[in-house]
Amino acid sequence: MPTDVWLNETLYPAWGQRFRVVRELARVQSDFQDIMIFESETHGRVMVLDGIIQITEGDEFVYQEMLAHVPLIAHGAAKRVLIIGAGDGGVLRRVLEHQGVRHAVMAEIDGEVIRLAKEFLPDVAGDAWTNPRGEVIVGDGIDYVRRARDASFDVIIVDSTDPIGVGEVLFTDEFYENSARILTDGGLIVNQCGVPFMQDEELRDTSLRRRQFFPHVGAYVAAVPTYVGGYMTLGWASKQPGIANVDLATIRARAEAAGILGATRYWSPEVHAAAFHLPPYIAEHLPA
Repeated sequence: MPTDVWLNETLYPAWGQRFRVVRELARVQSDFQDIMIFESETHGRVMVLDGIIQITEGDEFVYQEMLAHVPLIAHGAAKRVLIIGAGDGGVLRRVLEHQGVRHAVMAEIDGEVIRLAKEFLPDVAGDAWTNPRGEVIVGDGIDYVRRARDASFDVIIVDSTDPIGVGEVLFTDEFYENSARILTDGGLIVNQCGVPFMQDEELRDTSLRRRQFFPHVGAYVAAVPTYVGGYMTLGWASKQPGIANVDLATIRARAEAAGILGATRYWSPEVHAAAFHLPPYIAEHLPA
């Protein structure tokens, strides 16, 4: 492929980003979405779903670490974790880095995402695919949550596309109601809520939905370079208070016990604590 080929992201109609494509590695139309993986000049290999950048080798660690480490450390004693989506395996890898996690279930609806990630993005998941504490299900995460027994998970992590297409059902009342049902008494759920500078309704609407089924709702932020528009918000909802206010010494002690302290590239105890302090332009979209 000639080096003057560019991929233009289609997330927003009037603003966006583009990547110079070194070569296209895969292009598949699955039963659910258009999947493309290409080699970029600046960010390593890139996965694109329906024209929207999902992950790059260059900065995937930011999103994956914050989506996985923050809820597990905030919970403090998670043994069973459910991951919905995250077909590249990066969240599963970070969850399994926590020594206290006994079982992590990952439900990804599109098996082609998993297959292509294993072939073309092997470093993202590392050895997570073969870790005996992990269980990978190719299937509908919504149906899995609907059928799961009560109070069976400590943490649910949702790594989805935006609330359109295949990811839309992960933002419904039914999903959050069932998530609350299958979480333990101290359980919590985290999911991406977009870039609020451009997608403020995503944070506002999903927070209001979660508030119907959880007593404690909020968000924290991560700066992921390829998610254009500034901070990305990661929305959380919890059955226990204090998730956003764990003190620094406790965060550090939990991270050391989990085995992740000093082994991360973005997450740190200090970044964890600071991430819950939202700029006013973001905080205004959360329910009072």
